[in-house]
Amino acid sequence: MGSGGGFDCFLAAKKVGSTGKVIGVDMTPEMIEKARKNAHKGHYENVEFRLGEIEHLPAADNSVDLVISNCVVNLVPNKAQVFRDVHRVLKPGGRVIISDLVLTRELPENIRESVAMYANCVAGASLKNQYLEVMKQAGLQDVVVQKEVSVPVEFLLGKEFTKGVPRELIEQYSNAVLDITVSAIKPNSIT
Repeated sequence: MGSGGGFDCFLAAKKVGSTGKVIGVDMTPEMIEKARKNAHKGHYENVEFRLGEIEHLPAADNSVDLVISNCVVNLVPNKAQVFRDVHRVLKPGGRVIISDLVLTRELPENIRESVAMYANCVAGASLKNQYLEVMKQAGLQDVVVQKEVSVPVEFLLGKEFTKGVPRELIEQYSNAVLDITVSAIKPNSIT
């Protein structure tokens, strides 16, 4: 989801081999075109790129074994719809693995809505517990955080934005952003 120029899809294509298929989805025609060109240059014949939004994935119900996404879901306002649609397209027993940015606590509005935070994919980040709960409410099970790394706010903001911001404020929110990798499965049957 949010395949961009196709990098993650090309990594996945190597894993699934010649008998597997990878479908990249992006909402911008320019990125789809770029990804298709990259696939052609790299001779990836088992990769297809489709134009679409991750809230409404262009794939049939129960047709996908694995959904991956790298730092994209946090950019979408309606995360619940994203995970409902992931559930829809996954085959029973299918998995989802997402790498994304989440928050340990709410950030002040002036930090959260800064251009730097939007550019670094933090502006739309949810609280970690809410993010995981939305996945569960979509019907996904065994929601597990596989990796969790704190990302310093001052790193995301950059020196330009932190000029004039009280050091205490920066320190207070220094560990408020996490880079997580979370996995879940679609149950084999409804119980």
